[in-house]
Amino acid sequence: MSQSLLAPGAILVLWTLVMAGWVAATRLPALKKMGVDLKTAPPGGRGADLEGVLPPAVNWKSHNYTHLLEQPTIFYATIIFLHLSGGNTGLTRGLAWAYVVIRIVHSLWQVTVNRIPVRFTLFLLSTLCLFALALLAVIATLG
Repeated sequence: MSQSLLAPGAILVLWTLVMAGWVAATRLPALKKMGVDLKTAPPGGRGADLEGVLPPAVNWKSHNYTHLLEQPTIFYATIIFLHLSGGNTGLTRGLAWAYVVIRIVHSLWQVTVNRIPVRFTLFLLSTLCLFALALLAVIATLG
């Protein structure tokens, strides 16, 4: 495993881009199947407009992509604070990797099965990792 605290962040960025590709790979064929031609679509349309139009399993990918652009932004800032303030320790690297692995598992669960109790548990576990990282970042930056 990498000794860089930034490596888990880079992996999560890559995973987010994989999810963006998965959104396109499922959404575009679904739109084509519905007879929607993007070239003639009215201006100003957004992905959120497809709720209730596309099948839920297609929209799940987009929901997860959106989630990867929300809370993980706090993760990125936190690992940068830790990296710059000398908080790169075995504990912080372990928590950062745990956060990323749990978020990837959360993604896979949400885009395939999407049962809320498991999804919420995965979200809670990743949030606890992030909370611990944030607390350690505060300690590192104040010290």
